[in-house]
Amino acid sequence: MDLDNGGKRVFQRLSGPGDSRNQKVCYHWRAGNCNRRPCPFLHRELQPPPSNGAPSKRSHGFTDDSSGFSGPRPRPNYAGSTSTWGRAHGGTNSRTVRKPEKVSKICKFWLQGNCGYGEGCRYLHSWSLGDGFSMLTQLEGHQKVVSGIALPSGSSKLYTGSKDETVRAWDCQSGQCMGVINLGGEVGCMISEGTWVFVGIPNTVKAWNTQSSIELSLSGPVGQVYSMAVGNGLLFAGTQDGSILAWKFNAATNGFEPVASLPGHTLGVVSLVVGANRLYSGSMDCTIRVWNLETLQCIQTLKEHTSVVMSVLCWDQFLLSCSLDQTIKVWVATESGNLEVTYSHNEEHGVLTLCGMHDSESKPILLSSGNDNSVHLYDLPSFSERGKIFAKQEVRAIQVGPGGLFFTGDGSGEVKVWQWLAEPAATTR
Repeated sequence: MDLDNGGKRVFQRLSGPGDSRNQKVCYHWRAGNCNRRPCPFLHRELQPPPSNGAPSKRSHGFTDDSSGFSGPRPRPNYAGSTSTWGRAHGGTNSRTVRKPEKVSKICKFWLQGNCGYGEGCRYLHSWSLGDGFSMLTQLEGHQKVVSGIALPSGSSKLYTGSKDETVRAWDCQSGQCMGVINLGGEVGCMISEGTWVFVGIPNTVKAWNTQSSIELSLSGPVGQVYSMAVGNGLLFAGTQDGSILAWKFNAATNGFEPVASLPGHTLGVVSLVVGANRLYSGSMDCTIRVWNLETLQCIQTLKEHTSVVMSVLCWDQFLLSCSLDQTIKVWVATESGNLEVTYSHNEEHGVLTLCGMHDSESKPILLSSGNDNSVHLYDLPSFSERGKIFAKQEVRAIQVGPGGLFFTGDGSGEVKVWQWLAEPAATTR
């Protein structure tokens, strides 16, 4: 599928002197059923002007000759910049977002393949809006929401998990599905650590080593496993009953041994992240708990959200969290060591998941999916909007890959592969 420069091409209609009515394009002609002869309205339209900086056509495989799998870029340090959250910057890093000329909403008829307006439609005929990134390909096969995406080290495959009770393995060169694993339970989450892939299903965590082919089932969870994270040599799993279970790998037995259960949340733990020797857990009980990784004790409970905390993200010394209360909050540690909100970003819809990465110029970008079937791309720390990605249904999974790649999985079962362009198009006028 070719993207039309993020949907920003402007459709120009005929104009000039004379009767203004005669300069209008016939509505029935555009729909293909005008039977008036002669018709008082126009039966022709100008071709759209050439697109400036339109991305070149890409291969339909994952990899790109200019990027390769080179690994993540170094993260810039925002030390001392807590006052800049949510504010536009001046200087060489400033970015003026070009306003879209079309309505920034995807055309529902285009989604169904039957929009009669073509280029003249006032709604977008594109999966994205913005410059500097493009969609490489689309992976189809899952029948329900994609709930996890993983890229284990040393593997040439991408793994996706879904609530259709399967995990699919995709070849990173061709984009073809190489195999389907039936699990017998909905996939609540999926992560990779090194050569391991961990999949959370009801009452169990499945573990596969992609190099040694070891397959394990870790028992202990009660209900669906919603979230997982790895830190300090431990695997953590957040469960439906509000507990967080921890396992440690035993090299002698090639297995995982349970070491702790962390109580405290009163409802399901739907997000986990490790950073700065801390484990952060977001829950349906509207709180975030902060755990010491050495003692596994809760050292603080954050209560500023008013609905489910859907995702938590560590970025340098900051913690970012999002919620169905339609906010993204940025937390920073005070002199006492406790976290406090330094900035709160309001959204029009509930926010489902957060993911951080860098663009082709090593500038930090926050990807934020909402329950309006879209993903916002924000420059950090200003939170100025860089672009927008659309989907058929809510995007529940976002994963960063090497070489500027990133992946989105939505509620219809589709996985899209995106990449930051090596030479992004100009975004200022």
